[in-house]
Amino acid sequence: MTRNLLCACLAGLLLLSSGCKIQDLTPEQIGMISRSLTTTLKAARPISDEEEYYVGRAVAARILTTNHLVNNKKLTDYVNLVGQSVAIHSEKPFTYGGYHFAVLDSSDINAFACPGGIIFITRGMVNAVKNEDELAAVLAHEVGHINHRDGISAISQSRWTEALTVIGTDAAKTYGSQDVAKLAGLFEGSIDDVFKTLVVNGYGRSQEYAADQASLHYLAATGYEPRALKDFLDRIVKQNKGAEGGIMKTHPATSDRIENVLTNMPEQKGDPALVQLRNRRFAAAVGK
Repeated sequence: MTRNLLCACLAGLLLLSSGCKIQDLTPEQIGMISRSLTTTLKAARPISDEEEYYVGRAVAARILTTNHLVNNKKLTDYVNLVGQSVAIHSEKPFTYGGYHFAVLDSSDINAFACPGGIIFITRGMVNAVKNEDELAAVLAHEVGHINHRDGISAISQSRWTEALTVIGTDAAKTYGSQDVAKLAGLFEGSIDDVFKTLVVNGYGRSQEYAADQASLHYLAATGYEPRALKDFLDRIVKQNKGAEGGIMKTHPATSDRIENVLTNMPEQKGDPALVQLRNRRFAAAVGK
């Protein structure tokens, strides 16, 4: 298939999937889409690590249009220290653009893993965790999502990332300025779809369970207390009974997560002296 043909097919798929009416397309475009749909889907290749990185940046930028980062360098540096510590002990210690951790100035109790390595944790979540081990458990859970490519699996369904390689190049040769502008608008619409999947609807139940299991393993490998994840979830259940927002909205029932965590809990007990050291470091950075 030529690149121009692929461009036309992808453009049409984006148009139709976003709710654009069929009459908005020219007869030539409709014919090309019809002939190329099956071939395009079969030829679709996995998204590369580099593409995943840029996808994640776009998703992160979308999140930051509705949320601000906290203006606290000490806290941000500390969260990055803890996050990098668990990430280096994951199956994928290095990503194309590296891991980046940031704190959103939101009272919601939640955290988000964008494709490629960008992880957001809310101010509400930082206030909800009791110590460094629990903070590490939350961040390790998000690192698990990135290692499993959960975010990219959600957005690859729309295949809009392929449009990145043609918008402004072959697309400009095939379509007029109005068509290119429409493609650009559809790209923005796809970002909104990704945002809804990752932030509003959340990951699937099996993906969340797998991320919890990964968190337990990363915590143990790093030297943190794996039980910190269960302790945090236990407290969330008690404090947020009946709540519907934040982590309660985007994750499976916390009681089910606790059962999954208990089933997969590693047998490990940390050094009490090191636990106290981490607690003091947490209190100094978070202000507790």
